[in-house]
Amino acid sequence: MPKSILVDPARVRKPGKIKIKDIPVNAYEGNFEKEKKKYGVDGLKTIYRDMAYIREFETMLDQIKKMGSYQGIEYNHKGPAHLSIGQESAAVGQCYNLDVADQLFGSHRSHGEILAKCFSAVHKLPEKELMSIMESFMGGATLKVVEAGHTGPVRELAEKFVLYGTLAEIFAKETGFNKGLGGSMHTFFTPFGSMPNNAIVGGSGDISVGAALFKRINRKPGIVIANIGDASMGCGPVWEGMMMAAMDQYRTLWDKEIGGAPPVLINFFNNFYGMGGQTSGETMGYEILARVGAGVNPENMHAERVDGYNPLAVAEAIERKKKILTEGKGPVLLDTITYRLSGHSPSDASSYRTKEEVELWEANDCIAGYGSYLRENGAVDQGYLDAISEETRQKIRQIVELAVDMEKSPRVGGQFIESVMFSDEKIEKFDDREPEMLLSYDENPRIQSFARKSRYGFDENGKRLSAAKIFAYRDALFEAMLYRFSIDPTMAAWGEENRDWGGAFAVYRGLTEALPYHRLFNSPISEGAIVGSGVGYALAGGRAVVELMYCDFMGRAGDEIFNQAAKWQSMSAGILKMPLTVRVSVGAKYGAQHSQDWTSLVAHIPGLKAMFPATPYDAKGMLNLALRGTDPVIFFESQKLYGIGEEFVAEGVPEGYYEIPEGEPALRKSGKDLTICTIGATLYPAMEAAAELEEKHGLSVEVWDLRFINPLNYEPLVESVKKTGKLLLASDACERGSFLHTVASNLTTLSFDYLDSPPAIVGSRNWISPAAEMEELFFPQKAWLIDAIHERIMPLAGHEPRTVATTGEILRRNRLGV
Repeated sequence: MPKSILVDPARVRKPGKIKIKDIPVNAYEGNFEKEKKKYGVDGLKTIYRDMAYIREFETMLDQIKKMGSYQGIEYNHKGPAHLSIGQESAAVGQCYNLDVADQLFGSHRSHGEILAKCFSAVHKLPEKELMSIMESFMGGATLKVVEAGHTGPVRELAEKFVLYGTLAEIFAKETGFNKGLGGSMHTFFTPFGSMPNNAIVGGSGDISVGAALFKRINRKPGIVIANIGDASMGCGPVWEGMMMAAMDQYRTLWDKEIGGAPPVLINFFNNFYGMGGQTSGETMGYEILARVGAGVNPENMHAERVDGYNPLAVAEAIERKKKILTEGKGPVLLDTITYRLSGHSPSDASSYRTKEEVELWEANDCIAGYGSYLRENGAVDQGYLDAISEETRQKIRQIVELAVDMEKSPRVGGQFIESVMFSDEKIEKFDDREPEMLLSYDENPRIQSFARKSRYGFDENGKRLSAAKIFAYRDALFEAMLYRFSIDPTMAAWGEENRDWGGAFAVYRGLTEALPYHRLFNSPISEGAIVGSGVGYALAGGRAVVELMYCDFMGRAGDEIFNQAAKWQSMSAGILKMPLTVRVSVGAKYGAQHSQDWTSLVAHIPGLKAMFPATPYDAKGMLNLALRGTDPVIFFESQKLYGIGEEFVAEGVPEGYYEIPEGEPALRKSGKDLTICTIGATLYPAMEAAAELEEKHGLSVEVWDLRFINPLNYEPLVESVKKTGKLLLASDACERGSFLHTVASNLTTLSFDYLDSPPAIVGSRNWISPAAEMEELFFPQKAWLIDAIHERIMPLAGHEPRTVATTGEILRRNRLGV
């Protein structure tokens, strides 16, 4: 049974004061002898060399963007290049003590982070493993370009591989790490722990939490770092991500052997600007960013300000914080101060900051400063520093020559982009270990209770059974969920009121008793983080099911749905999979902010699959389909339908496993005079309308339940329209901009010669959704459908319209914007 935590009024009403622990600021004290003992002279020199390579790489991009050439090599780079010149020490110091299993998510200014993390892996991995990774990645396409003529060590080859794979990606080449589909702001290389870099400010703030949840729930090694900028402190996903990372339940309710909080470090590369807005002194009020950790938990998120201009200070801080995270005592916040000497982008003239300020930071240049530190302590001489400078120029020039060559480094075509929009795979489970369950599927009391219910909605005489006697829509969803939980040990589900409450609409009632906390848990009321962490969990290698209690709340998770879940498979060129199912309840009776159908928004976004079952049979079969796939699915469920029984499949909802064929609409009633297509709960007034049309007007009506929004097979619908010549489409989505207009347009194009009249579309009014008592004014009713047929498709003898459905009414409403 669920655990409970007592909220004791005697304790919470007791007077007192909150005491805030001290937050360290630039606490690192350098000691060369200790540093030399710890890292060795070679290690200290490697740090300098890595920094120098990043500086020259970024300098090269700067010159190409501004002048169109680098060392005489001409290239017109049309895309963005957000440079991190001046921030090299922060990136290299961060990665030096990380292992390959440690994962780094970055931001749009991430070239240095990619190179630093990959160089760190190259330094640590055995040569045999390095070769295996390079040979297997993208079928060896990237390696083939850089190994031609190479005669040096494997590690040197691996460095060229990293530099070339990153640059080829920036230049949109097929041989890049993501075949050119990620580009400058999104590239990554997962075999070395470099994870997706995010063009949305703060975008990694909640995704990284999901990747850390995957590690914790599935006992995987390593930590996860989100590198975001100081300006992202103003972004919702960052705060939501921190809230989810810091939940008390990891320590109070989860089993101790899970290991505590997810191992996530939220690192702010603090360069004091968000584009041109100055975060310290203008657009923020924290004074010192590390201060905000005190508002998250009693440990201040172990927050600390670190001098990012000293790579050894950063390396030491990461080493300490990694220990905290590994012990399950996170999350951690780092305020890593740094400074970009370049503009926000090459087109930025830095008019928002003074020349004197830039000169002050140039005088403190991290590479020059660290080089002097090594030289002054006898680790290197000036000859070594000069040699590294020349080496980086030569190597980067070689890489540029390869990357601009259209024969060695071609671009993909449109067919390839199409091929990676979805992975379209079926995977039973993402790990072979035994799923952790408190009760087996058959032992579950709710499953056992279904034996006493009818899996068809009518008795043997055709009489509708009472709600207490039927196996309902919500029950069908439960069976699908519990089945996949019992098969896939990586599957985890979370959202608001998922545990103990039984889900907002009783879909999950019975899961609390069946699953340990780490597989089913309540989240904060943070819709962005709910979906964003699901994205991170899925791309890290597990199956996630997250729930938005109302469709309207998609607005709070808009970026995570439309920019993150939808795009990472394609931007990764198919490297990543996204086995994420977002369950979305489509409301009714709760008013303007809780009763909207936003299926059309989802339909517009490439990269998302969308399903909307209208029957218990489909609810189970379609959720089974979603939960075995590898693509992001927005799974709509109407609150009007949770309690209904199966009305269309006489055999009822099967007890065993089955799937609905993807994209296939369902024929609910055959006919020859008129075709009606519906999405969601509008199927039922459509069936009522079909019955009345047949009874009163002798019309034989064919009714199709689309079920799927994307993908959708139009062929059977075309055949129906060819047969009937008439088409009505209806759903609960507001009419303006409805996905049904797309369906009508496509069917008109595909069967124009067979249509007797233009298709008619009936949706909800273009208003706010009113109170429950007035919903008949808003949602499509049987009379609306019949009136639309009478006015716009074919006159019905003796029919007296109950609503205004004329073409003149269409003009009036659009003229008024309603």
